[in-house]
Amino acid sequence: MAHTHSIALVGVEGHPVEIESDIENGLPGLLLVGLPDTALREARDRIRAAIINSGEQWPQRRITVGLSPASLPKRGSGFDLGIAVSILAAAGTVPVAAIEGVTFLGELGLDGQLRPVRGVLPAVAGAAAAGFRKVAVPDASAPEAALVPELMVLGAPTLGALLAWLRGDRKAGQLVTVTMSGEGAGIPPVQAGSRVATGASRSSGQRLSGPRAPGARPSGPAHPPDLDGRPDLADILGQPAARRAAEICAAGGHHLSLLGPPGAGKTMLAERIPTIMPALDRPAALEVTAIHSVAGTLPPGRPLLTEPPYCAPHHTATKAAIVGGGSGVIRPGAASLAHRGCLLLDEAPEFARDVLDALRQPLESGQVVVARSGVTARFPARFTLVLAANPCPCAKGPGVRAGCICTPAARRRYLARLSGPLLDRVDVKVEFLPVSRAELLSDRRFAEPSSLVLKRVEAARDRAAARLGPTPWRLNGEIPGSELRRSFAPGPGALAPLERAMDLGEISARGVAKVIRVAWTLADLAGVARPTVAETSYALGLWLGVAR
Repeated sequence: MAHTHSIALVGVEGHPVEIESDIENGLPGLLLVGLPDTALREARDRIRAAIINSGEQWPQRRITVGLSPASLPKRGSGFDLGIAVSILAAAGTVPVAAIEGVTFLGELGLDGQLRPVRGVLPAVAGAAAAGFRKVAVPDASAPEAALVPELMVLGAPTLGALLAWLRGDRKAGQLVTVTMSGEGAGIPPVQAGSRVATGASRSSGQRLSGPRAPGARPSGPAHPPDLDGRPDLADILGQPAARRAAEICAAGGHHLSLLGPPGAGKTMLAERIPTIMPALDRPAALEVTAIHSVAGTLPPGRPLLTEPPYCAPHHTATKAAIVGGGSGVIRPGAASLAHRGCLLLDEAPEFARDVLDALRQPLESGQVVVARSGVTARFPARFTLVLAANPCPCAKGPGVRAGCICTPAARRRYLARLSGPLLDRVDVKVEFLPVSRAELLSDRRFAEPSSLVLKRVEAARDRAAARLGPTPWRLNGEIPGSELRRSFAPGPGALAPLERAMDLGEISARGVAKVIRVAWTLADLAGVARPTVAETSYALGLWLGVAR
């Protein structure tokens, strides 16, 4: 009898699994117990073929493999390597001492090749949290596993090479790469809803020129756009209010609603919001990488994602595709894939009503909870939501020469697909209007490139991080409403516009908290200590969708 260890993933959390192999007299066969799924049950034939084709002897006796804890569901092919090594150790062909304290992750091919599996980063992080200091993975997954500090990572191309290394035959096992990981800061536990700083400052920032009006656009000479081929905010012409709103949302982590006719630039603006978001710091980058690793969307050759992600699902996407889930293995959805980045719902009223309403919970809590029989998975989902919509079904809003042909009732039904509770959670609402040729030409000298706006966003986030230093939050959009009232109240008299709006029934209690958060972001962008009446009034106009 012998045992090894592997990791079972539930969401992005890794749970240690002990693999026990018992070889006894009886009819030859392999019995797997411990809640394996279909892919794991099929591992019996894969493992037998891989062991034989690696030049090893398959024990012609009864083999029982137990996966403990038995109550934890085990899914996927990542247990293949651990099961194969435990069987050979039980047969006496692999030294038991060599596998002590080692976690094994990897899928076996029939020829003994080790193939990468999804979720290596969170699995290795779970192994490190459980006290393991060695991990054996396929060589293609070694760079991802090496992101977790203070671990010895064994990257093996084949089962035979790894077995030779474990037996001490360094000549035969020379194909195994040994990496000591973990230079610098450690990896925190990858948990749903954890709050980390997103974007350390790379520059001191730059204050807006001209008068300090919260909604004023910067004046001065024209700015050359970035020429590196990436989308640039300077491409958006004739919509200065929308560009300003995008800057505010990027600086404070606020949600944005865009309403306007086709061709006005709604999608272009959303695509350029990640370009004015600071690069992810290491904890946030590890969180984002772990999610994409579980989803199997890590780009080849890029074990660590450092740029804010951008996700734009089609309007026919299902609820599981947006918030996560699935009938078999629970996978993260678009909301989690956009964690610490931007999620665009283009043609938002065309999405199914239940899909849109499913986003209400992650917008508040910053996480997605997927409950299934016997297991509950949690995925981080703290993103900037952008809702883009046409003003009516015919998409010919006011001001279009051809004229709108929709009745008022049709327009109300169309926009009513975006429920009131969902829009109540959106901080900034902007209406796009058709742009004339003269406006396009005149706005060219005011349109700033993303690189210049990014500096102001970084400076604003630095001010927010300094103010929120002793708290678990780093962005204004993350602060709970109770803390806003208790610890981060605006200046004297600054709430007068909100008080009038509440007396008139124009805003809800949740909306008040949203407005105060945006007011703090406006103050950070302007470089003032606390929001005044000017910031609060402009933030209220953004929430109501009437600011220009």
